[in-house]
Amino acid sequence: MACASAAWAQAGDSAANASAPSAVQLQREGGHLLLTASLPWSLPELVLDALLKGIPVHFVAEVNMVRERWYWSDQELLSAQRYLRLSYQPLTRRWRLYTGSQPFEGQGFGAALSSSFESLQEALQAMQRIVRWHIGPAAELPSQGEAVLQLRFRIDISQFPRPLQIGALGRSGWNLLVTHTERVDLGVLQ
Repeated sequence: MACASAAWAQAGDSAANASAPSAVQLQREGGHLLLTASLPWSLPELVLDALLKGIPVHFVAEVNMVRERWYWSDQELLSAQRYLRLSYQPLTRRWRLYTGSQPFEGQGFGAALSSSFESLQEALQAMQRIVRWHIGPAAELPSQGEAVLQLRFRIDISQFPRPLQIGALGRSGWNLLVTHTERVDLGVLQ
């Protein structure tokens, strides 16, 4: 198993809502490429207010590995998404977090992992840790050269109820975006 580590860098609207992210680790194990990362951030006040009123908030973690090419657009090597849905149940005073590989549409959650927490802090800590996320088969990566790892964590406004989608567009109080980009030596991962 080979590892590549790097420090996080921030971009976009995350400056007001996130502290400097710590480390990301990419490893190859058993023919799979696994990502482990820590994403410290804090919820904007409008999002926290919506959660406390019982409105579920959806988040998306996206990772892409691309090979840069000067003669054409970048070649996408691997891509993966993880969808999270955080909600508060006022009657039980518990926080529920659903995690899945597909968007939560309609009434059902499909194949999603559900966790329940006593406090918002516990739920946020679980969301901020990505552990051994399978982002794709390592065989799809070239054995030599460099690739660029791009990681994004954001609020998915498209999953909000329609009245909130209209009200949230263009308002900075609904923005949460943490991004990280790093170069990875593919020879080290093999």
